[in-house]
Amino acid sequence: MIERTLKIQKNINKNNRSNSGFTNAEKIKFAHKSEKEFAKILDFYRINWEYEPRTFPLKWDKDGNVTLSFTPDFYMPGLNLYIELTTLNQNLVTKKNYKIRKLRELYPDVNIKLFYKKDYNNLLFKYTNK
Repeated sequence: MIERTLKIQKNINKNNRSNSGFTNAEKIKFAHKSEKEFAKILDFYRINWEYEPRTFPLKWDKDGNVTLSFTPDFYMPGLNLYIELTTLNQNLVTKKNYKIRKLRELYPDVNIKLFYKKDYNNLLFKYTNK
């Protein structure tokens, strides 16, 4: 029987430089526009963040190879909090909810929050009406 190790993989992402202070949303290529807008809000409030800094293995095959993993969109080191946005396609919500449940089961010390489309829109409304 293969022993599985819960090993969080630090992503090699040139966008994240933990010693460089605050990240600037304008200098990063995001997977989706909503991620860039969210990063701009974090910048506005001077919240230190990293974009997709870690990948969490969630399932393995019989040989110990990772078959399912999860990479949250943001990590805020000052709050020790991961954020995942689900605004692009609401059909992905079920998949993301499953992955987050699995992540919490395997990594109970990891703090993560899923922002649904409604949460994201409320945040944008508050931010743009400042």
